[in-house]
Amino acid sequence: MDNITKKLMQRSESTRKDTFGRVVSLTALILIGVVVVAIFAFVLSRGLSTFFKDGVNVKDFLFGTTWNPSVTNPATKQPYVGALPMIIGSFLVTFLAAIVATPFAIGTALFMTEIAQKRGAKIMQPIIELLVGIPSVVYGFIGLTVVVPFIRTITSGSGFGILSGTIVLFVMILPTITSMTVDTLKSVPRYYRESALAIGATRWQMIYKVILRAATPGIMTAIVFGMARAFGEALAVQMVIGNAALMPTGLTTPASTLTSVLTMGIGNTVMGSLQNDVLWTLAMILLLMSLVFNLIVRAIGRRGAMK
Repeated sequence: MDNITKKLMQRSESTRKDTFGRVVSLTALILIGVVVVAIFAFVLSRGLSTFFKDGVNVKDFLFGTTWNPSVTNPATKQPYVGALPMIIGSFLVTFLAAIVATPFAIGTALFMTEIAQKRGAKIMQPIIELLVGIPSVVYGFIGLTVVVPFIRTITSGSGFGILSGTIVLFVMILPTITSMTVDTLKSVPRYYRESALAIGATRWQMIYKVILRAATPGIMTAIVFGMARAFGEALAVQMVIGNAALMPTGLTTPASTLTSVLTMGIGNTVMGSLQNDVLWTLAMILLLMSLVFNLIVRAIGRRGAMK
């Protein structure tokens, strides 16, 4: 009887495995949380040094239009660290790429899910997967050898600028928006389609007035994810945008983005110097924008769930 009681009180093998799995999962969760907090703390500490240690005015940094951290303004005794040209350049290429890519992505997704489901998926899915797997440097090299000369030919300019960066980013974010839109359209319940067709709607009316409206939150999420991808892209944009830290005066004039200035300057500065600190401040802006994009995605998701 004592042996039976003892065996009943012992933990079974499945219980031990379950406990082990819980410990591993909790450890991984804590580790991920610590890493994320450490990244934010490090970048924020380095980024805020520009204002607290070097004494740079926040307003001058965010709204100044001259970027030359090695030179000091004789009048204000402050370095030229106006980041507005890079901020505007980043937002311009991001929004323009998203505007151009969205119609193509939605059209491709509709072709794959509503118009030619079998043939569309068979043809387009490998192409989308191929575009996703191409490295950024390849996109940048193609843009440098194809897009920039083409823009130079039709505009008589240098070919570098916002327009070239937009075209390259358009191709880069197209598979991201397309694949997420395809998943969203597939998640629309089948009875939505059947109900629309049952009341006499044509296929295009069903797609436009029912399917797309039901999938709007998911499509918006896909667009925001694509914009986040474009906003943080560095190498490909750096190769085609011109890397001139000047206020953009047109789509075909050389400009720069936060990421292009970072990648060019971070290896040429001394850690702890003003020139290095301002680059970390640009990195902090990128990190905060990434957080903003994630918050927008969550807000869209909650709104879609409520509907």
